[in-house]
Amino acid sequence: METRELICIGCPLGCALKVEIDQGKPVNITGNTCKRGEDYARKEVVNPTRIVTSTVAVEGGSQRTVSVKTREDIPKEKIFEVIKALKGVSVQAPVHIGDVVVCNAADTGVDVVATRNVI
Repeated sequence: METRELICIGCPLGCALKVEIDQGKPVNITGNTCKRGEDYARKEVVNPTRIVTSTVAVEGGSQRTVSVKTREDIPKEKIFEVIKALKGVSVQAPVHIGDVVVCNAADTGVDVVATRNVI
């Protein structure tokens, strides 16, 4: 049996988790103070995912850049591919929260969207 130690990112507490793994599946999780910690640990050892945040250039707007993020979490191993897909991307003002900036970023099936308005 394998044991992994993690720091939970499910809430601001940052609990130190211990996950016992047997045949690739979590069988015992300790250290969490809430249900989110247990959920995070199970997902992290089987299929780790992340939300990616960045910025892209805005042309003709009141600000030079707009913050963006993946609409959903993506496989952790695709993070750098998504960042690469954003390199050199620019959008035309006005930009609204939720506007799609990049469709299906890095073939993840997940869009990158604006997270603020720029007029």
